[in-house]
Amino acid sequence: MPVPPDALACCTPLAREPMGEDQAATVAPLLKALADPVRLRLMSLVLSHEGREACVCDLLPAFDLSQPTISHHLKVLHEAGLLDREKRGVWVYYQARPEAMEAMVNLFAAVVPAGTSV
Repeated sequence: MPVPPDALACCTPLAREPMGEDQAATVAPLLKALADPVRLRLMSLVLSHEGREACVCDLLPAFDLSQPTISHHLKVLHEAGLLDREKRGVWVYYQARPEAMEAMVNLFAAVVPAGTSV
């Protein structure tokens, strides 16, 4: 089941305050989906691909895996709320969800006191 679009708005920086049960339950599936090396590489490939979108045909050459296996990993990323997908003819194109990427950036943002630099 895909993550509801508003669920990603909850991602406050880990360093700002202790994470509550609800936020942990929302964030854990995102991190679990990214914890697989193939899926992490797929996210990187989609994000760095021209137009920041890619279909399985674009991604397949980077792996020694079958098309159904790559499609399965993309489905996991989609269901976790990290990727959007759009069918165009016979191909499905994947694009990172901006709100998911922003949530990940916010989650790991360091809280820096005013007047200091990182």
